[in-house]
Amino acid sequence: MSTATLSETPPPSPANARRTGRLFALTGAVVGVIYGYDSGSISGALVFLSEDFHLTAAEKGLVNSILVFGSIIGALIGGKLADALGRKTAMLIVASSYAVFVALSAVSPNVIVLDAVRLLLGVAIGISIVAAPLYIAESTPARIRGASVAAYQVATVAGIAITYFVNWGLSGGGHWRWMLGIAALPAALVMIPLWRLPDTPRWYVLKGDTERAIEVMATTDPGVDPRAEVAAVSAALAEESGGSVGSLLRRPYVRATLFVLGLGFFCQITGINAVTYYSPQIFEEMGFTGNGLNFLLPSFVQLASLAATVLAILIIDRIGRRVVLLSGIGTMVVMLAVLATVFGMGDLHGDMIWVGFGAILLFTAAFNFGFGSLIWVYASEAFPAQLRSTGASAMLTADLIANLLIAQFFPSVMAWAGAGWTFAGLGVLALGALVFASITAPETKGRQLEEIQGYWSNGGRWPTPAPDEGPMAKKAPEAAAPEAAAPETAP
Repeated sequence: MSTATLSETPPPSPANARRTGRLFALTGAVVGVIYGYDSGSISGALVFLSEDFHLTAAEKGLVNSILVFGSIIGALIGGKLADALGRKTAMLIVASSYAVFVALSAVSPNVIVLDAVRLLLGVAIGISIVAAPLYIAESTPARIRGASVAAYQVATVAGIAITYFVNWGLSGGGHWRWMLGIAALPAALVMIPLWRLPDTPRWYVLKGDTERAIEVMATTDPGVDPRAEVAAVSAALAEESGGSVGSLLRRPYVRATLFVLGLGFFCQITGINAVTYYSPQIFEEMGFTGNGLNFLLPSFVQLASLAATVLAILIIDRIGRRVVLLSGIGTMVVMLAVLATVFGMGDLHGDMIWVGFGAILLFTAAFNFGFGSLIWVYASEAFPAQLRSTGASAMLTADLIANLLIAQFFPSVMAWAGAGWTFAGLGVLALGALVFASITAPETKGRQLEEIQGYWSNGGRWPTPAPDEGPMAKKAPEAAAPEAAAPETAP
């Protein structure tokens, strides 16, 4: 499109632009719900398919871990795919893959076929972890970008909560195939709005089509000068070039790298997805009887997690990142100690059963309040522009490896050591996470991105005093907002 043609095109009305921006955010959020559902749906289905397929504890772990292994592959190729084909095309691949693979998992004749299909579904999930937040962040106007990306995190947790309510509704007949396959319909339907939406201005600039980028920018955000904004995107892309994995391991970035890798690993190794994947078995071990109750209780756990996520988003820029992170991890430590004590008592009955349920609920909520809400914020703030995506990818890899270990070995360790010792071990890991975070996590509230990167370059010391007033505190989160979404099961 020529400049003359573009200048003759009447600018879109603010109402139309708001509608388009909301459609971007809504479409991404729907993908987040489906992702959350697909990640959590196995928790209920595993109870019944284990009986049909006569699975051992190790085979149960493989049904979950193979999904995470696929997610690692998908996450590794997701960025390259989104750059080569476009963010929109990557999202279409994700949505269509979700629809096909969840449908195939529902009709799997044996566990070998199921594992193969879940490996492919995991690849789609890994791509979505990268592509969906990217698509939302690059497509929505700056004034609603932070809220839109945060909404993706909320949508993912909501998808997990929906999983448990659906599992509860289907548990009476043991309909595990419906539990797995029901998400195929919304995954197929979300492709309709995706077809109608353009790609992101940033991707058009990446491909050298600046006029199309200007056109899309004018459509989605008429309140800005589209040419100036596209010029800023071009400058940012030039600044971001040249980042490499090797650079992460050299001074002055190695300290920040160790921090985000440790945070990513501790985020998952402390056991959040043990609860997500194996809730019905945990509640049965706790003493709750009947599939109806064991499937309904995890629903309330996830609703509490949803509330904790929203609370963290509302207060993170008021009380600070470090306070939110450490209080979340500290609560996890206490709740794991309670669970180890409860399970260590042997046969449970009466009030102790509900003490155990409360501990599971608070543990999961504390994860979403601390780790879940902050991990990507810290990753996005720690590195300069040219290393930001590389650093985030490195942390995601550490996160996924820990998730793989939990998914594979949790049921086997439960069967071998018992629930009490298993949760005691997770408690020790969570205590290690608390010590690690208390030593390494800086308070970045109110700091500009350049100051935060200066902290890491300066050996973990602030080069300037902390700001006393709030205006700067509003700027730093905005700069980091595009990266601020981390799905609970991200892997």
